[in-house]
Amino acid sequence: MPLPRDCRALLDEVSAHNARALGRAITLAEEGGDRAGELLCALEEIPLPEAATIGLTGTGGAGKSTLAARLIDHFRASSRRVGLIAVDPSSPLSGGAVLGDRVRMMRHACDKHVAIRSMASRGRLGGLSAATASSARLMKLFGCDPVIIETVGVGQAEFDIVRLADLTALVLAPGLGDDIQAMKAGLIEMADLLVINKGDLPGAEALRRDLEPIARDRGRALLKVSARDGMGIDDMTATLDALFCQASQSGALADKRRRASDAETLDWALELLRHRLEPIVGAQGKALRDKDPRVRAQMAIQDCFLSL
Repeated sequence: MPLPRDCRALLDEVSAHNARALGRAITLAEEGGDRAGELLCALEEIPLPEAATIGLTGTGGAGKSTLAARLIDHFRASSRRVGLIAVDPSSPLSGGAVLGDRVRMMRHACDKHVAIRSMASRGRLGGLSAATASSARLMKLFGCDPVIIETVGVGQAEFDIVRLADLTALVLAPGLGDDIQAMKAGLIEMADLLVINKGDLPGAEALRRDLEPIARDRGRALLKVSARDGMGIDDMTATLDALFCQASQSGALADKRRRASDAETLDWALELLRHRLEPIVGAQGKALRDKDPRVRAQMAIQDCFLSL
């Protein structure tokens, strides 16, 4: 895919709210390689708006996608441009996103002030692909505030979003055993906001009572909402804005973003090594294929570094 003139020209188009340019830029970031490096280096030279990145995480069935769509409705009502990155499971054949949240959010598809991108997790257990953070920055350049990142519902492994997002909302729902799973996973300690979705269903109040002492002991906000009918969405967005303002003023936001930069650096390092390791593993002969996979992996890593 040829770049229009150069990377900086493409980024200028993104900052001018050109949706097609945003799509091309995110595609480059996802593809990786030299062109992605050139684009992201050019992006570093441009001051970005002070916009929030909000993570939505939780197990499947908690209603994260419906809640994300409702949040978009609320922010758009305040004339805010919104970005959504929906990180879906990867196709085992193509590597692309399987679920495709853009299909589930068609009512926003024609809104030029909403940028929605489905991304494949590429098999990452943490629920995020290596290009997610770069795509969020590109959406901020596009003028999105906030950028919402909805992760794959993979339960205990969803920790990457907590590291990369400015604020993380853990979405729970009655009847799914989310309270037990979340406590085991430690996500309650790491999330900034606990959200009980489907708050109009039986069991929601009992779940709130169970989580209230846990949230209080850990200093976490706890809200009950219903994404289906909009109950509690105003409170949720007000809480998110307040938490972001508080973190910004206290310096906690700057500290978290520094840690997020380290995490993103490691993500890109692993992604770049994966591309180098795949052909080495594929080229291993029959004799090596009889060895234990861990031994093969060590040999592949050794060969990879010798070739650098």
